[in-house]
Formats: sequence, C-alpha cells, structure tokens
Amino acid sequence: MSWRRFDWWKRTSSCCSSTGESTMAKRRLSDAEILAQIPAARARERREQKQGLRASAARYDRTTGRVVLELTNGCLFAFPVATIPALQSTSPSTLATVEIDPSGGALRWDSLDVDLSVPGLLLSAVGVDERLRHFAGLAGSVRSDAKARAARANGRKGGRPKKRAAAATPGNSSPSRAASRPHGRARSRRPS
Repeated sequence: MSWRRFDWWKRTSSCCSSTGESTMAKRRLSDAEILAQIPAARARERREQKQGLRASAARYDRTTGRVVLELTNGCLFAFPVATIPALQSTSPSTLATVEIDPSGGALRWDSLDVDLSVPGLLLSAVGVDERLRHFAGLAGSVRSDAKARAARANGRKGGRPKKRAAAATPGNSSPSRAASRPHGRARSRRPS
C-alpha cells in the first residue's frame, strides 16, 4: 500500500495549521533552493564548532557524579547529573551510555529517550542575569533600518539629548543641616 494513496500530505495543513501555522513553511522549497542553502549551513556549522558550541566527546564520571564534555574548541565542561531532572534517578551504568549526536550539538541517552542540547547546557551554567545581559548586548549591537532612521531623526533634532545636572536643593547647604551632622561638618558635594 502506498503512502501517496491516502494523500495524508495534502491533509496535514488542515490538521496542523492551528498550531504550526506561524512556524511551518508556507511553501515547499525546490531542489535548487535547498542546494543553494547548503554552503551557508555548512559555514554556520564550522563557525559553531570553532566557538566550542559542539561536543567532540562525552563520558559519565562515576566518582563525581558528573557528565563531562570535551568541546570542539578543546575546553572541558562538566555538569552534575542531579541538576537534570530526567537523569536524577538513573543508574550509573545507564548514565555511562551517553552518546553524542553526529553534529555534536546534543547528548543522547537512547534507553532513557533523553536528549540534552550542548548549547543549552552551556547557557544553563551561566546565571540568568548574565545571560540576559549578554543577549541584550547582542540585540543592542544589531544594525537595522529602523535604528538608522531613528538615529538620523535624532541628529536632525540636535543629537542625543544632554543629561541635565540635578538642580541643587536649598536644604543641602543650610546651617541647620550642617549642625545636625557629627562635628558640625557639612555634607560634601560631588562636582557635577
């Protein structure tokens, strides 16, 4: 029996469109379009391997209870098994069966049906605040037409607005406040 006979591929858009409409491709790519994208995908893969976002080796260390990864840039990274809920109650012999997917981008335990992303593990080792700061820096360094238009508009208005110095409040240097301080010293003021 042929799969084409049921024409399931024609019906998938009607059953999956509500959940995958915004993420699924609107049309099929031609062979020529796919072949044209391959060099860019290979270049991305080489860049990620140089950055160390891929694993070249993985093992479970029974003495420390950690999974140890050797990254493609030569760095070692280890994480405690206790930090991953799916691995917490797993025997050491099962943990020792860790495998790396062909691209080096994920760790896999077939018997547990568990996959862990190598970049995700690396990011999880860094605190949330640090990750947000890093991503905000990346977002701020992005150049776009909208940012260029806004910069030109600000330039026409005279550039970025100057910060205004805080207005001196009359109470800061009053004798009554100075007298209430120890030894009658007035508060020092920073130059603005």
